Amino acid sequence: MGGYYKNIEMAVLNQISHVVVHQRNVSNLMKEVLDILYREMGLERGTFTLKKGENLYIEASHGLSDVEMKRGVYRLGEGITGKVAQSGKPRVIPDISHEPEFLDRTKARAFNKGVLAFICVPIVHEEEVIGTLSIDRQVTPGIDLERDLYLLETVSNILADAVAVIFMDNAEKEKLLEENRRLKSELDRNFSPSNIVGNCSSMRTIYSMISQVAESSATVLIRGSSGTGKELVARAIHQASPRRDKPFIAVNCAALPENLIESELFGHEKGSFTGATNRRLGRVEAAHTGTLFLDEIGDLSLPVQVKLLRFLQEKTFERVGNNESLTVDVRIIAATSRNLESLMSKSMYREDLFYRLNVFPIHMPDLKDRKSDIMLLAEHFLENYSKIYNKQIKRISTPAINMMMSYHWPGNVRELENCIERAVLTASDGVIHGYNLPPSLQTGQATNTAAVTLEKHTDLAVMVASYEKELIIEALKMKRGNVAAAAKLLNSTQRVIHYKIIKLDIDPKKYR
Repeated sequence: MGGYYKNIEMAVLNQISHVVVHQRNVSNLMKEVLDILYREMGLERGTFTLKKGENLYIEASHGLSDVEMKRGVYRLGEGITGKVAQSGKPRVIPDISHEPEFLDRTKARAFNKGVLAFICVPIVHEEEVIGTLSIDRQVTPGIDLERDLYLLETVSNILADAVAVIFMDNAEKEKLLEENRRLKSELDRNFSPSNIVGNCSSMRTIYSMISQVAESSATVLIRGSSGTGKELVARAIHQASPRRDKPFIAVNCAALPENLIESELFGHEKGSFTGATNRRLGRVEAAHTGTLFLDEIGDLSLPVQVKLLRFLQEKTFERVGNNESLTVDVRIIAATSRNLESLMSKSMYREDLFYRLNVFPIHMPDLKDRKSDIMLLAEHFLENYSKIYNKQIKRISTPAINMMMSYHWPGNVRELENCIERAVLTASDGVIHGYNLPPSLQTGQATNTAAVTLEKHTDLAVMVASYEKELIIEALKMKRGNVAAAAKLLNSTQRVIHYKIIKLDIDPKKYR
């Protein structure tokens, strides 16, 4: 009989060890463990309860219906299960029909025949009971309840760390979600454009400025590097203004040839120049009663600057090929990534136009100066492109986050958006890893993202080292910085992992 039990114990522990490594959902983990106990031990029923406050709830079961599971709620100290959770000591009931403390709250034993034993053990993590594991066992000749108890205690000890790690991960996620809800609540109490993502101090200042200027018709000049979101701010001003239901017309002054920009802005008459076969209304007329957004205003030629200045001062203009003055009601919002002061010093930009545009200036910060917004923006783009490409991307890995936070983002928000779109397209396991990011983020000492410090290496060596580092960091994170446990999870030795940690400059203490 000893050999029989030994074989069962080895089979149970071997199967459970595999489940613990691969299953990250608490309910599924517990259900699979109970299925293993059923197959190998022949238990009648099994339940896992988890402690939530002062109560115990059945999280997973074998042999119970959903209705029976819902009945299984116990206060600490109530019944056998409640007493085991309260005391932290296991209990063996050889025959539940002779045990007055056995409540049978699930009502699942009403039709049992013969002698039914009940074994309940606590799940303890860091000297605190976090749940219980219990089984119903039909008592037949050769059954050793003490041996069953010993096996369940061993299973409980194995599961304690796994369940606690999963719970701590879930608690961290819930904490982050709560923090996001809190921040969103704070933003909702203040003005926050729906089309702009960001919560750093400089962006909150911009939100305040948008709120201040939106209700007026003042000309706004938005300045900042390319890709910082100047047009988004212009649209936010329009949407918050009384003109929100009127046209918003955008013109990129740098994208139009010099000989066509005047016609594009103010329109032309039929026959006014070669190719003008019909009268054409300009963007100024199209924006009547609404907002005209002039992007890259610093690229206008001096002759067009003169005409634009007159229009800003008098709100009148003439179509090309016509001397009739026309009047429109339009608000002007301009934007530029160029240094207008430098252009003025070189007589390439009119001072009077600059001062006419610069009534209410807004400066957009570079993304490298908005470190706290990088992950907010990344998550926003991740959600958008996951929907567009119909992919289930759940998260961004820690090494990938570190790469993004270390990078200097010369292309600003536009570059980050393109980076996340590429990562979504290349991700294959529901996670954005470091190797899914563009090479500019993966390599190069200038970006602080080199995975290894070598004088000479190939791209393959860098990529392999980066992936290796990512795997080790993920394992350390899952095992709370425990190198031995991480080595076991990676099916490696502690010596090898220690060597890799030193070589790849990983600090296990950061993940405890």
